Amino acid sequence: MLGMPPPKPALSPDRLSARVRLKRALLVGAGLLSLLLGLLGAVLPGLPTTPFVLLAAACFAKASPRLHRWLVQHRWLGPMVRDWEANHSLPLRIKWLASGMMALMVGVSAWQLAERPVVQAAVLMAGLVGCIVVWRIPTRPVKQR
Repeated sequence: MLGMPPPKPALSPDRLSARVRLKRALLVGAGLLSLLLGLLGAVLPGLPTTPFVLLAAACFAKASPRLHRWLVQHRWLGPMVRDWEANHSLPLRIKWLASGMMALMVGVSAWQLAERPVVQAAVLMAGLVGCIVVWRIPTRPVKQR
């Protein structure tokens, strides 16, 4: 078979269906948006960082091995992604810390919104949902020394 080009890999971009390419593009877009929200959460009180970074990692893992590798190897964000991917659980100390920080921020927000009871109730409900989500995540057993 002289003169014929070598066969293309099964997953080369030009062999993927339009549907698969669209799915990957949407996942990369969702991952980038989640990462942006996570980075904003690092500086804006009340906006969480970790869930958005982990969501970005999940999107990148399905759509872009290059972006997933970059996030996992990132100097500041990588440790939380690696920890989650290795354990899929949270230490009890982190659950209490997250719940306490949420309670503090939700409490301050609710206090500031005393004049708007509907918004205040929405903030309190969002805080409750956040705590429920945190406590539904499996608790990592304490390592024995």
